[in-house]
Amino acid sequence: MVELEWIVTFRVLALESSCDEFAGAVIEDGVEVLASVVASQAGIHARYGGVVPEVAGREHLKNLAPVMQAALETAGLGWDELDAVAVTQGPGLGGSLLVGVNAAKAAAWARGLPLIPVHHIAGHLYANWLRDARDEWDGAPPSFPLVALVVSGGHTELFWMQDHERVERIGQTRDDAAGEAFDKVARLLGLPFPGGPEIERAARDASPERIAALPPLPRAWLPGTHDFSFSGLKTAVLNRVRQIEQAQSSGGPPLDVPAMAARFQESVVDVLAEKTAQAAAGLGAGCVIVAGGVAANGALKAALTERCAAVGLPLRVPPPRLCTDNAAMIGAAACYRRTESELDFDVFSTSGAEVFSAGV
Repeated sequence: MVELEWIVTFRVLALESSCDEFAGAVIEDGVEVLASVVASQAGIHARYGGVVPEVAGREHLKNLAPVMQAALETAGLGWDELDAVAVTQGPGLGGSLLVGVNAAKAAAWARGLPLIPVHHIAGHLYANWLRDARDEWDGAPPSFPLVALVVSGGHTELFWMQDHERVERIGQTRDDAAGEAFDKVARLLGLPFPGGPEIERAARDASPERIAALPPLPRAWLPGTHDFSFSGLKTAVLNRVRQIEQAQSSGGPPLDVPAMAARFQESVVDVLAEKTAQAAAGLGAGCVIVAGGVAANGALKAALTERCAAVGLPLRVPPPRLCTDNAAMIGAAACYRRTESELDFDVFSTSGAEVFSAGV
């Protein structure tokens, strides 16, 4: 690894292809979004009820050239005005990651630009440093030390960040990620994919009276740890749905999908918000930041706002477009890291926490 020279303005073309979106962005100094383009495959995978890895990889091959061209044209820049190329190295779907990494390698080699590999989770966190996220608050970057909650379809983790170099994972899910649980429960309730927005939408249709008619679902607190667990909650929903359906066959009322969605959602956000706030308070954090696709959930943001206020801590959540997978966040992380790699690095599909902890 080679530390890149600090210059007055640092512009990076970033690519993100860890799952079912191929995204490109041009970022300046880790703050300004000069361009951000996302080619989503949500409509393609909805028919299968989840992401099909082989399909995602093939679609990325179709989208990579148009996305890169659109990002540069939107930014109004040519290749000779860039200082580096950045790309998600992992974790994610192996085939999808290979498309993005090989495209970035080819571009960096052809144009003689440094190549910066970025951990996907680091990208999610650094969405909070972008101008569009700062302007949601006071315009300033998040203040260290801080606790960061990453909550998405594949990850539910807590990080203790003392500064840009000292990052420690202090908690994680022991089974399902929160977003994964949302998707699986949505399928149990007959809701479309992706499940997170559908459950949130359904829960809004449930009146307090209808929610109160259903007993609360369990919460896995895992005392003495900052870890999470959602597998038992998912099983509890399955058992509850089966009981209601069995009773319905004998003349009982049908399943109230909005009310069940609301009960499930409140169980997830209650644990996420409480454990995050308590971890931050216990460690003496200066603020709490949130990142990842599930961070776009309004109920989670409301619960975190309440719990963080109760322990006297400010909360930062990026706007929804920066919560889901995008390349702007990868470019932001790359600008703060500025660590050039040789072109022979490989993708990694596992969590790779040691890669993230080694330097952002």
